[in-house]
Parts: sequence; structure tokens; C-alpha cells
Amino acid sequence: MPAKKIILLVIFTLVLLAGLWLYFHSRAGTFVSGMITDPASSLTSSNGRTNLLLLGVGGDGHVGSDLTDTMILVSLHLASRQVTLIPIPRDIWVDSLRAKVNTAYHYGEEKRAGGGQDLVKSAITEITNLPIHYLVILDFAGFVRAIDAVGGLDLNIDTSFTDNKYPIPGKESAEPESARYETLQFTAGPTHMDGTLALKFARSRHAEGEEGTDFARSRRQEKILLAFRDRVFSSSTLFNAQTLTNLKNSLNSSLISNIEDQEFGSFLKLFLSMSKDSSSPSLDLSTLFINPQDTRPYDRQWVLIPRDSWQTIHDYVAQNLAQ
Repeated sequence: MPAKKIILLVIFTLVLLAGLWLYFHSRAGTFVSGMITDPASSLTSSNGRTNLLLLGVGGDGHVGSDLTDTMILVSLHLASRQVTLIPIPRDIWVDSLRAKVNTAYHYGEEKRAGGGQDLVKSAITEITNLPIHYLVILDFAGFVRAIDAVGGLDLNIDTSFTDNKYPIPGKESAEPESARYETLQFTAGPTHMDGTLALKFARSRHAEGEEGTDFARSRRQEKILLAFRDRVFSSSTLFNAQTLTNLKNSLNSSLISNIEDQEFGSFLKLFLSMSKDSSSPSLDLSTLFINPQDTRPYDRQWVLIPRDSWQTIHDYVAQNLAQ
């Protein structure tokens, strides 16, 4: 997904969260105070930079429900209002964990409630050498409910495809093996999707041909997110108190964040000030890692390790952050 479009989706997500806070939170005055305060003085930062980690998890009913298989680090330079996006490949081996980075949140929560936030932040810092100040975690169920709350999505399917092996949650060990899957069929053209169908459209990965690639999957996910953005900002949503209430309720049990009231307002002010910028880079860390042939030191898992050294990766990140 192009960096500019990812930035717009990140901005949308934060503005939506902040807007919901303003509409529904009992301490809305604190939110407003964040809107009139300089973000540089109200947001936690290091060396003039605030780092926000966005995480996506499967949630209840999915295998590996708390594995963070979507990880994007958003680094904000407060003075220049420049943002750098750093997608984190999920298979990076973290030495201190002796595990892949996408397991950090899971293992942290196993140790103690709330420990997942600390451990995943520490793991991302180990990879990038950047401190993590804030994080936002959203699960699949919350996204499904949010789409249903706004009445579903209208979008245009570019290419017809069939996926004969879409996994059915809760039937991972069913026999015969065919009982573990359902067949998805999508036909090119305009369509309306509820939350469940939209999630299947976004997650499908076993279609034959181009639609079975990760590139096609990323394009479909982008299409879903953009359609959701358009739906949220439509007059039928923004001027309908019940729809807004349903949207807020849909996220209540599916969203985890350490952002405080005033900080939501500061984030909104910060992102609105940079929303017209189109030059922010997205760093590709994947070229700096390799898959080792000898997997014995990594519990025989398919993992990614530094091609050269961790210092090389830290230097790359530091040198390419937008100022």
C-alpha cells in the first residue's frame, strides 16, 4: 500500500477515535484542552519525536487470538509535523524473547494482565531502537461490529475470485479436513458488504492466481478501509446520534489503548495539521532481514534475522526518519 494512502488511513483512525472520545466521553473538557495545547508539550516524546504503535489482533474465536500479525510503528516529528511509517514484519526473531515479534503481546499477557503492552513495546524498541510512547490495539470482532454499526459498506470489486480454503473459526481440527474451510466467491462489480463479509474479503489468501497473493490482499484491505472511512464521514453517520452511539459501542470491548483524554485531543490537533502532507516516507525493513537456512537456533521456525547486524537496522531507521 502506498505510504500516502497508509498515512491517510492512520490519520482517519486517530481522528475517528478522537471524535468518538469528544462525543461520548464524560470528561470531554479534558479532550478539548488537548485541542488547544501544543502537542509538543502535552504528548510524551523523546528527542522531539512521539512514537505510536498500531496493532491488529484476531481476538476471541480466532487461532492465535492475541498474536499481533499487523504492526505499524508511526513516528511523529513534533516540530516539523512529519510522520514516518515503519511496518514491522511479523516473523522477525527477537533475541530477548527467543520468539517472533508477533508473539510478544501474547507472552506478556500470559505473565500478567497488561503485561502484553509492555513486552510488545520493548520488542519493537529492540528492533528499531525507538522508544514506544503510545499504542492502539484493535481486534477483528471490533472491526466487524464497527462496519455493521454504520450500515455496512458499498464498494466495487475489481476482480472476481474464488477461495476454497477460507478457515472457519473454531473448526481448525475438524474432520474430515474439508470441514475446516468454507468457499468464498466474489464477483467483480459493485456490491454491499456487512462486517462479516467485509472481513472475509479483506482476509482471503487462498484464491488461485493474482488474488491469492499478499499484494492483492493488501489492495482489498485498503479498499475496505477507504470504504469504511467514507461511510463514517457520510452525513448519514455524522448526523445520526444513534449510529454514532452504535459505532462507539462497537469499539468499546475491542479497542485497547494507553492514550489519555487530553492526549486524544492533542493527536487530533497534530494529525489535522499534517493531513495535507504527501511526502512522508514508509520505511521497508524487510530488505534488511534474511531467512536463515539453519533454523535450529530458532526452534525450527521460519523466521527473519538481521542480514548484517542489529546496529545496521538501527542506523537505517535513524537515518531515514522524516525530520
